[in-house]
Amino acid sequence: MAKILLDNYCFPENLIGMQEAIQQAVSSGEILHISDRKTLAAVLTAGVQGALNDPRLTVSYEPDYVPVTPPALQTLPTEQLIRLIRNSVKLELMESNVGYLRIDRIIGQEAAAKLGHLLHENIWNKLVHTSAIIFDLRFSTAGDLSGVPNIISYFSDPDPLLHIDTVYDRPTNTTKEMWTTADLLGDRYGKSKDVIVLISKRTVGAAEAVAYTLKHLKRAIVVGERSAGGSVRVEKVKISDTGFYVTVPVARSINPITGQSWEVSGVSPSVTTNPKEAVSKAKALLAARKVIPKAVKRVSETIRRFYSFRDKVSALLSQLATADFSTVISEESLAAKLNYELQSVSEDPRLTVKIMQDFPVLPEDGPDIDATILAENLIDTLFKVEILSGNAGYIRCDKFPKTSVLGGLEDEIAEEVWEVVKETGNLIIDLRYNSGGSSETLAYFLSYLYDSSPTVHLYTIYDRIQNRTTDFHTLGNITGTSYGSKRGVYVLTSYHTSAAGEEFAYLMQSLHRGTVIGEITSGTLLHSRSFRVEDTSIIITVPVLNFIDNNGECWLGGGVVPDAIVLAEEAISQTQDIIKFHKNIHALVEAAGHLLETHYAIPEVASKVSQVLQSKLAEGMYRSVVDYESLASQLSVDLQETSGDHRLHIFYCEVEPEPQHRLPKLPSPEEVGYIIDALFKVDVFPENVGYLRFDMTANMEFMRAIGPQLIEMVWSKLVNTDVLIIDMRFNTGGYSTAVPLFCSYFFEAEPLQHLYTIFDRSAKTMTNVMTLLEVLGQRYGSKKDLYILTSHMTGSAAEVFTRTMKDLKRATVIGEPTIGGSLSSGTYQIEDSILYASIPNQVVLSAVTGKSWEVKGVAPDVEVKAEDALDVALKIIKLRAEIPATVKAAASLVADNYAFESIGVDVAEKLEGLVDSGEYNMISSKEALEEKLSADLAKLSADKCLKVTDNSPTMLPTDTSPEMLIELIKVSFQTDVFEHNIGYLRFDMFGEFNQIPVVAQIIVDQVWNKVVDTDAMILDLRNNIGGSINPIAGFSSYFFDVDKEIVLDKLYDRPSGTTKDLVTIPQLTGRRYGSKKSLLILTSSVTAGAAEEFVYIMKNLGRAMIVGEATSGSCQPPKPFQVGDSNIFLAIPTTHSDTAQGIAWEGAGIAPHIPVPAEAALDTAKGILNKHFSGQK
Repeated sequence: MAKILLDNYCFPENLIGMQEAIQQAVSSGEILHISDRKTLAAVLTAGVQGALNDPRLTVSYEPDYVPVTPPALQTLPTEQLIRLIRNSVKLELMESNVGYLRIDRIIGQEAAAKLGHLLHENIWNKLVHTSAIIFDLRFSTAGDLSGVPNIISYFSDPDPLLHIDTVYDRPTNTTKEMWTTADLLGDRYGKSKDVIVLISKRTVGAAEAVAYTLKHLKRAIVVGERSAGGSVRVEKVKISDTGFYVTVPVARSINPITGQSWEVSGVSPSVTTNPKEAVSKAKALLAARKVIPKAVKRVSETIRRFYSFRDKVSALLSQLATADFSTVISEESLAAKLNYELQSVSEDPRLTVKIMQDFPVLPEDGPDIDATILAENLIDTLFKVEILSGNAGYIRCDKFPKTSVLGGLEDEIAEEVWEVVKETGNLIIDLRYNSGGSSETLAYFLSYLYDSSPTVHLYTIYDRIQNRTTDFHTLGNITGTSYGSKRGVYVLTSYHTSAAGEEFAYLMQSLHRGTVIGEITSGTLLHSRSFRVEDTSIIITVPVLNFIDNNGECWLGGGVVPDAIVLAEEAISQTQDIIKFHKNIHALVEAAGHLLETHYAIPEVASKVSQVLQSKLAEGMYRSVVDYESLASQLSVDLQETSGDHRLHIFYCEVEPEPQHRLPKLPSPEEVGYIIDALFKVDVFPENVGYLRFDMTANMEFMRAIGPQLIEMVWSKLVNTDVLIIDMRFNTGGYSTAVPLFCSYFFEAEPLQHLYTIFDRSAKTMTNVMTLLEVLGQRYGSKKDLYILTSHMTGSAAEVFTRTMKDLKRATVIGEPTIGGSLSSGTYQIEDSILYASIPNQVVLSAVTGKSWEVKGVAPDVEVKAEDALDVALKIIKLRAEIPATVKAAASLVADNYAFESIGVDVAEKLEGLVDSGEYNMISSKEALEEKLSADLAKLSADKCLKVTDNSPTMLPTDTSPEMLIELIKVSFQTDVFEHNIGYLRFDMFGEFNQIPVVAQIIVDQVWNKVVDTDAMILDLRNNIGGSINPIAGFSSYFFDVDKEIVLDKLYDRPSGTTKDLVTIPQLTGRRYGSKKSLLILTSSVTAGAAEEFVYIMKNLGRAMIVGEATSGSCQPPKPFQVGDSNIFLAIPTTHSDTAQGIAWEGAGIAPHIPVPAEAALDTAKGILNKHFSGQK
């Protein structure tokens, strides 16, 4: 049985250990006690299914079982095949041009090919032109999986082809992908028309594959109940001659879209219903989906005509046009889908699509009120006005009248409302019962809450229907006396406050003119219109107005959130309390600013922040605060935003807070040991690397008290290490008084080292902090390497120590930037209130830069995650131990191999001096070492070619085909023939092509033969960066005759100490250009290396005229040298041209005969040759 499973089960990866488990079961003896074969089969079935969690696996005992193999469909006679298909297919054309196709057996690919024309004429042609199709697979209990791609293809487009399934067959161990077909008989149904697939628990096999694929391609809606959960292929395999059989799934399906399958679990329907009612449900779905195009069109038209954000209309229409509505199964889901698509683009809660049986009725303003009648009973109709205790004016307004009403009532309103409250200290405007009214009259009422001048912009209304933008400002000609802008205004709201009442409350907040108290408003909008999609319950509500505040923000509704949220019935009493609180705000804000100017460590910042607080106070920015908590929060935000200092904050406390730096009591002798064990962690790593972690910085008195024991228990274990790592990652700070003591251990006793300077603003003192002349125990000294590990938690005094050691280049800091804590913060009470200000009153100034580090914290030299800092430090320690030997090995290579001997020796001596002077002590990575070594070599030698290299030579692949070589050469060379038969050849690098005969021949055929017969040649090396020196002799030979050997140059090789003649070559591939025809070479400051050697030869021998710019002044191609045992390589120029004939071009460049800018060189050369061929001088 185990072997059958291993060879046939389609999930072989689940069978690991199966054979061993069965052997163990047999060995245990339990299974051997079963005497009944059918019982054994049941036990084995339970064991296999339990182990593999696959109910299709069964073991049975059937001694008389005779396998029956039904004939394959494609082998049946055509007449019998036709009868079979007629019995398994039902076709009907329903009302509304809906096609119905029932298939009870999915025929395979071969059978479909055999009966293709018959199926097309008698079935498909009758369905293909329907407007929708119901595909009934409820009774499909058999079929061939090979027919699935053909069916899916009819419901998809021909391009692109779709990967719809992958089938793995275990017996053959093969995988087959199934794709849609490009060529089909007849027309496709396409992707646009609706398809409903019906399934039931009887639907099995290939039919499940069809339903599953169409569903997950979002090409069909599946209706019915979960299908059977069959298999691709199941076989019943006999276990030897025992009469036992194993039923095993031998193939499996993996859908490329879901990564899962319909097997075992079945296909879950999109819409669950009783299979008997599936057809009627499908018809209802099609009726619902028939609305989709009309709904999308209606919504699109509505948005195009009415939506107030015109800049979003195009994106919204595009979103609707490309949206996928394949999952819509009802009006409700259509509305939800439309709403989702609109919200994903607009993010406007006012733009909605909903199902509503009754068309929404928007509140109306009501008929215009006759002004004459209204004037007789003005207060009772629109306003209620009175004076409350504490001289607080009270105006209740339940509706804002229209402009037409206000026109005749201005005098009465001024006298009956504003004249009554003009002498009050504060004003309460009650909108708790305000149902809205006219938005345009808001400016009139708001104008009374401002001074007559200057004019203030209040809000803007954009009307989409009229495409008109109207700005509203305070009115300078209001009747009577305004209330002014200085006194407090308090707006009361409730859940009933709506429309224009909400707008008034919203504006009072955005204008910072008042304090809103009460409940969140209703969120009712008067800026929208609603439209029904015909013959549906779908309503689209679209905003047609944008209400824009004075900050340019469009109010999107949703209700106004009060500054103080209380029950509506408690709003007045709460307002009275807030009015009392507001009387003290001015003094509290001023006092906070004064404390800052007196104590904050950076005076210029304190002055700026204090001015900002005064400005915000004058602008009404603190009207939104309603208690000490909100005032403390707002002040903290303002202080931190203005100063950029996160340490500044205001808090409130009912009792006086304890001092922040209360000194701890000194420990008893018995306690010292426990304290040291708790605070310090010590270790010595391999290579004598010390490790010290301490998580709190104690004060000086405390350190003196525990000093002797600390030296004995901690310091004595570390002082003789070669390198020390100090771990500050968990040190959040403490007291700074002992920092000089810590620092002193890492410097010599004399001279004293200036560590940092402390400026104390409160005391107005500047103190230079120095190392201590005497310390307890032995110093670590200033020569051995020190590493400090940091994290985002490292703060306060720990930062002082870290920054000091970094600035003085005494330590390498590794980890994360520190928190930016404060050395000392004072807590100061604001007036006699419960508000307190925490103000950093000391600043630490670097002894090197004179700048403060506190706000931004300490940036590490090597920034890594805190958890990686220790590992990185150990790697850097290992690297630094190797650096002196590495750099000196590099110096030795330069001294022995650099082309110019005296320069090489001088560079080597100076490089070793840099190492000895500590220039390389702070290197933290191989990349940094390579960068510094390159920079030092270039600076000391004045040769940019002497540098670190990656030692990665570019080589022509040896297996390149001739065709590839031709294409490579075509893009590497550029040729042309100008007027007067002037040849032009450009290439940008010298390669080793002459070393490979086949390449040389291709270059001759594809490049050289195009220019060799010209009467003159322009050779363009303006972009040639050099390359190999080896081709130079051969390439130069093309421009000389074959009759005699010519010495082109004498090259001195430093490693061997020999001089070699570079001579012309007698045998060349292809024809020579010869020495008689004119040759002009174009150069630029880019021309370098081997290209310069060629130019030098041609100029020195008088063979060519050089036109352009002086060349780079590079060098002969350098050679790579490995530095010691490291993986660092140096590029060292080892060869130079013979200087007996004059100054070498290396490092100096080659001056042209005709100096012109590089971009003008080609035209200049062509002009020279054109004149030459025209007979001019």
